[in-house]
Amino acid sequence: MQLPIIAYGSPILRKVARNIDQDYPDLKKLIEDMWETLYASNGVGLAAPQINRDIRLFVVDSEVIFNNLEPEDETYPDAPGLKRVFINAKIKKLEGEPWPYNEGCLSIPKINEDVTRPASVTLEYLDEDFQPHTETFIGITARIIQHEYDHIEGKLFIDYLKPLKKKMLQRKLTDISKGKIQVGYKMLFPK
Repeated sequence: MQLPIIAYGSPILRKVARNIDQDYPDLKKLIEDMWETLYASNGVGLAAPQINRDIRLFVVDSEVIFNNLEPEDETYPDAPGLKRVFINAKIKKLEGEPWPYNEGCLSIPKINEDVTRPASVTLEYLDEDFQPHTETFIGITARIIQHEYDHIEGKLFIDYLKPLKKKMLQRKLTDISKGKIQVGYKMLFPK
């Protein structure tokens, strides 16, 4: 089932999410719904706070990027990408040469800005079967993971922008929070 994406301005997007265990109600169905929601909105990552759940869960599919690259597009060292569920993730290490990339967010539609992030991220997490992993990710996959991880920490990509740039976006951000925006997927706006 496609779930509505929570829009900028909703308090849940600023909340630090909580860990879950295997007994979290209907977790398998929730993960299926998150994948369906992600693809219906043409995203590459989706975190639980974006669908109104304050839990440490996000999904990433960087394969989508590689499948849609044109021959003249920039390439990334993590080809062919990956599709994965991350539960109770914790960043252990950020390293590598920071690089800029024009990021967007399903909760902040129609705003894209350059954000500089480290080249690699080492993450401790559980998969959907609650098996533990510690893994290092690079390239565009590392970027998506860092973006989604920020969501479970109550951060948004616009928090990385310089104050003047953020001030210039204020009207667009206000419009999003008031629901004055048209997108091709279901959204839920703050009351």
